[in-house]
Amino acid sequence: MKVRYSYLEEQFANPDDILNDIKRLLKTTQFTLGPEVEEFESKFAKLCGTQYAIGVGSGTDALLLSLKALDIGPGDEVITAPNTFIATVGAIATSGAKPVFVDVNQEYNINPTLIETAITDKTKAIIPVHYTGNPAKIPEIMEIAKRYNLPLVEDACQAISAAIDGQPVGSFGITGCFSLHPLKNLNVWGDGGIITTNSVEMDHKLRLMRNHGLENRDEVELFGYNSRLDTLQAIVGNHLIDEVAAITEARIRNAKMYDEAFSLLAPYITIPPRDKSVRHVYHIYMFQAKDRDELYKYLLNNEIDAKIHYPIPLHLQRASKNLGYKKGDFPVCETQCKSIISLPAHQYLKKEQIEYVIDKIKSFYKGATR
Repeated sequence: MKVRYSYLEEQFANPDDILNDIKRLLKTTQFTLGPEVEEFESKFAKLCGTQYAIGVGSGTDALLLSLKALDIGPGDEVITAPNTFIATVGAIATSGAKPVFVDVNQEYNINPTLIETAITDKTKAIIPVHYTGNPAKIPEIMEIAKRYNLPLVEDACQAISAAIDGQPVGSFGITGCFSLHPLKNLNVWGDGGIITTNSVEMDHKLRLMRNHGLENRDEVELFGYNSRLDTLQAIVGNHLIDEVAAITEARIRNAKMYDEAFSLLAPYITIPPRDKSVRHVYHIYMFQAKDRDELYKYLLNNEIDAKIHYPIPLHLQRASKNLGYKKGDFPVCETQCKSIISLPAHQYLKKEQIEYVIDKIKSFYKGATR
């Protein structure tokens, strides 16, 4: 590929500093909950402007443990969006609760004006997703949550360093849930996740829950899980966390280049609204394209590693068949899923590569008979 979606080879072309710290770990053998984990948690809490951060096994675990710490389980309902990655809904279902979907807006995030109609006496939480790295309408959602006394669990797995009016995501809800998957803006060498909170009670409970509920080696306060952020992954995270600002600015800069070029291609391309009050970190650069499937094939044939995130919304997946939804229930989401496409926007792209992508997309629409 001339323009690749993955950037991991470039990012870790010179891993000696990280490997040296891993060699030191081999000498200490503190493979689980070593001091590097606490160091990373402290740095991450500072990044998100929260009192606490708890390292866990994955972003999915961050969501699941947040729900379990809120005592959410069978018979309960949790509201979220139908266009998110499966992990959001999988965590709800694994907790024993029922996922309840609400349609999305033109920014691909949950539509706050539709949330209230989905609330029942069984609703126990709302999980807004900061999809693509774009913050959801949290102030509006928080007003609804407060009115109904519902906790807000932020799915910020795609949104490290995103913010609303300068306040980092992950600091609004009872918890913020983040993924450290290799392709996230802050990544590690495998799976990893982290939960942010300002609640001392949630911090205490989540630390117990991630480590079997152990108060100490011999005493179990509650039945928990095995979901610890590995010390090795914390070492990688500690090396990369100081790069988050530069990574984010590069992604924003690349997205702006795309936006400026594609704004001239309406109505073939529809760029989602850009809210100036938020910091969109562009984990995914996504837009809607006419003749999406043909464009997708054209880009791949021209060695541009485009993606589709995701062609089948969650309420229409086989896994959701028992939830009672059908085609047409969430028309905005369903329409978007037929036309959305994502382009590489990572920090290692050269200006010439972005210009190549833009030129190819212009050529596709110029040369087509519409």
